[in-house]
Amino acid sequence: MFTRALEDLAAAGMVRTPGVGTRSGRYLTAADGMGFSYNDNRIAAGSEMTLWYKHHWEANLILSGRGTVTDLTSGHDWALGPGVLYVVGPHDRHRLTLIDDTHLVSVFCPPLRGDERHDADGAYPASGPAPRTSRRMFVKRADRMRAAGHEMTVANGQARTLRMLTKADDVGFGLSDVHFTPGAETTLWYKHHWEANHVIAGTGMVTDLTTGQSWTLEPGVSYNVGPKDRHRLRAETAMHLLSVFCPPLAGREQHDADGTLAASGPVPPGPEGE
Repeated sequence: MFTRALEDLAAAGMVRTPGVGTRSGRYLTAADGMGFSYNDNRIAAGSEMTLWYKHHWEANLILSGRGTVTDLTSGHDWALGPGVLYVVGPHDRHRLTLIDDTHLVSVFCPPLRGDERHDADGAYPASGPAPRTSRRMFVKRADRMRAAGHEMTVANGQARTLRMLTKADDVGFGLSDVHFTPGAETTLWYKHHWEANHVIAGTGMVTDLTTGQSWTLEPGVSYNVGPKDRHRLRAETAMHLLSVFCPPLAGREQHDADGTLAASGPVPPGPEGE
């Protein structure tokens, strides 16, 4: 297992500032071998971008800010705000327009190398085989999913999760919105998955139960675990995490006595072929 923080990315040259008020921290890249890449983005109010990820699927979860995303094939608009997830793929030339300063996270499959620049079409160069699907862009809202009863209690009663992307979405990864109450503690061991966890709010600690090493968790820190990583998570305050899984979860799994979720597909090799 390993952790990353924004200052680590800056030191490694993995923070991009393509425009005034815009910042992209490349937390995970293809080199990490987890089957997806993960960016934390801040984009200035008034920004407008035309994008077309011809070679990738990309999921974007809005954490703060407002705007719209427009399908430039159909002309359909969706309003964006906190808790809205929009997903685009190879068929989806689209325009992103932001009203407010906006904080969002972006997950790509296949994973980006981390040094790509958008071309004139708003595309990134191919970085591996994209999931084969005829699916078009779509939007999900956390509030509506919760109202429809999709939130679950997991981690042997220690957390609430909203599995916003699952295997059925066919984009190569899963995405969950996870909340722990203060004092919650659980032992987990993802024997069949790689999982990235990005702390959005709150503080806690994660401990590698093989080595005994511990890391402090706070907003902006990502901890990443795989099949070898039996670990303990403790929430000191209420914690809000985003968890990305590869292979993606079926969606209704519960942790077993080891803190494991059932296998749901081939497991990526991890860093340096772990």
